[in-house]
Amino acid sequence: MTPTHLPGRVAIPALPTVLDAFNVAPRRRGRKLLLTCLRSLRWADRVTAHRPYPDTPALLAASDEAAYDLTPADLSEALAGETLTALPDETYDIAHMALDAAHAAYEAKFGHAFVICLEGLKPDEALDHVLAGIRSRLTNDPEEERVVASEELRQLAKARLLEMLRGAGNCATSPNGAAPGTQHHTPPH
Repeated sequence: MTPTHLPGRVAIPALPTVLDAFNVAPRRRGRKLLLTCLRSLRWADRVTAHRPYPDTPALLAASDEAAYDLTPADLSEALAGETLTALPDETYDIAHMALDAAHAAYEAKFGHAFVICLEGLKPDEALDHVLAGIRSRLTNDPEEERVVASEELRQLAKARLLEMLRGAGNCATSPNGAAPGTQHHTPPH
């Protein structure tokens, strides 16, 4: 770590961040960490291979680039690793029944879990957003839905990377410059 120099003061080394730890982690460990964000081996290998990253925006850009290059097989692999979107505990039972039915219809039509990024939504908006998303996307043909699901996975990967970096007290910021913890993300369960 490069020491921070202040005039007339003793140089104090900067504390390592999660990004620093990721940059120097053995390849296998870095890959394993990334697979918690998006379950695509190709994506994780590409992001790991381009280390070290100078900052969080560079890591997020690499994540995007690797996600854009997912093949249909890579996308299927990533989608197979996803589960139902988590909703706040306060959500009514009847809403859960409606959501379960919508998820079942989606999975029957497309053969994989419905994925949607809820980054930036308030918890009380999540259910409506998920239900509207499923209903709207059920009208897609399979190829259109692969494109939409791929974009949602890309956004989920970025949100999970940011959450991972924030979770350990890193000074990462969101792509729009918001301070850590100022955006809400509901991860899949």
